[in-house]
Amino acid sequence: MWTGIERLTMAAKLAAAEREAFLNGNPQWRPVEGRDAVTRSFQFSDFNEAFGFMTRVALEAEKADHHPEWFNVYNKVEITLSTHDANGLSERDVALAGFIDEAAGGQAAP
Repeated sequence: MWTGIERLTMAAKLAAAEREAFLNGNPQWRPVEGRDAVTRSFQFSDFNEAFGFMTRVALEAEKADHHPEWFNVYNKVEITLSTHDANGLSERDVALAGFIDEAAGGQAAP
């Protein structure tokens, strides 16, 4: 169950073992080549459903002051997570990924 993202001033980069544990436990999130980041794609029934999902994520991200990179075309949304201050993945990304997964409600990747 989603418990929220802590609003932190600085976030530490995940250790290699923590990063691997996240990827192993969340296979729908894929590593981004050439970056310490993860990405996931979603496909919804239409633009309204995709936009509603993006709005839910945007509101939570704003509360946490931790914003994803994303791309949207019609019913498809691609999200990339990385913490710029940490120069890679952090606990803030792991927490936001948890919220995103819950907000997606089981939507499959395209």
